[in-house]
Amino acid sequence: MPAFTCTFKRANESTRILVTAIMGIAFGFFVGISISSVHLRKISLVSSPVVNSFDVPVAEDEIERFSAEVERSPAVIDESSGTKNLEVLGSIKLPKIFVASNPRGAESLPPGIVVSESDFYLRRLWGEPSEDLKKKPKYLVTFTVGYEQRQNINAAVKKFSDDFAILLFHYDGRTSGWDRFEWSKNAIHVSVRKQTKWWYAKRFLHPDIVAAYEYIFIWDEDLGVEHFNADRYIDLVKKYGLEISQPGLEPNKGLTWEMTKRRGDKEVHMVTEEKPGWCSDPHLPPCAAFVEIMAPVFSREAWRCVWHMIQNDLVHGWGLDFALRRCVEPAHEKIGVIDSEWIVHQGIPSLGRQAANALLGQAENTNILLLHNKIRVKDI
Repeated sequence: MPAFTCTFKRANESTRILVTAIMGIAFGFFVGISISSVHLRKISLVSSPVVNSFDVPVAEDEIERFSAEVERSPAVIDESSGTKNLEVLGSIKLPKIFVASNPRGAESLPPGIVVSESDFYLRRLWGEPSEDLKKKPKYLVTFTVGYEQRQNINAAVKKFSDDFAILLFHYDGRTSGWDRFEWSKNAIHVSVRKQTKWWYAKRFLHPDIVAAYEYIFIWDEDLGVEHFNADRYIDLVKKYGLEISQPGLEPNKGLTWEMTKRRGDKEVHMVTEEKPGWCSDPHLPPCAAFVEIMAPVFSREAWRCVWHMIQNDLVHGWGLDFALRRCVEPAHEKIGVIDSEWIVHQGIPSLGRQAANALLGQAENTNILLLHNKIRVKDI
């Protein structure tokens, strides 16, 4: 009997140890699962659509702290609409970020929310933003205008399809009268009195603002466009790989340079012969790598360079045409004149000419006029 009792006690003790071990293993398993779940949930918060713009390498303790704050905050997504509650996110202390590749001044922002470029697309006051535009213009056309030239500008604008956005710079301050033209209601109007197109271009055509457009036209107001078609012009620019171009000018109509004279037997030309002694090199202006400043057309890449070359006090831009070659390579192959789509320079007195006439003849003002009109070529 004592032997049986001893055996029974040992059996009970073994069973108790086995049950305890099984319970310990089960408890450990569930604890491990719960810890993994919490960790994964915190990490998923950082990479979720709510905060996916914060996908920047930061210290692990920063991630843990940020995830905990998100969990303790009210819902960051409106369940009914699915919209982000930016107020909640804005009240949370975010991880410290420094992204050297961000634009200057934005290094502390997550790359996902940095928008370094813009455009002239018109937006509605309500509705889905993706539905604001029926068609995104691919090119930008700017005219610096006075109201007296409205009919000329109206004729010019009609030569551009809806692939072109229209931007008018008003040097006379008169903008409301343009609403008689239907296209004007969808155009961009910028008005500053008595300023020229290079003043406007420097301040309103920053490369990051016009980056949405493949080509930028920066034209005067006194151009006859009867023989010009903008879509065909763009096709030829692309065909010949031109980064800077202009339409050919009708011969004997206010010509200054042989290079910009229209050739009746060509689509495009990139070189010419000038008067003896005018060209030190056949690949340099004014025999090549040259267009005038009345009707230039720039690719967005070329314009990014040209914009930086325009000085803040440059007014009429004399000499800029000789410096454009600095922005493309090889310039004698990337700058050209489109002959088959040509224009007439009407030479109508404009703001610039009126100012010049007012100052010329006054000896004390002549040097001032030249300083404001001409690019300082010694600097380039």
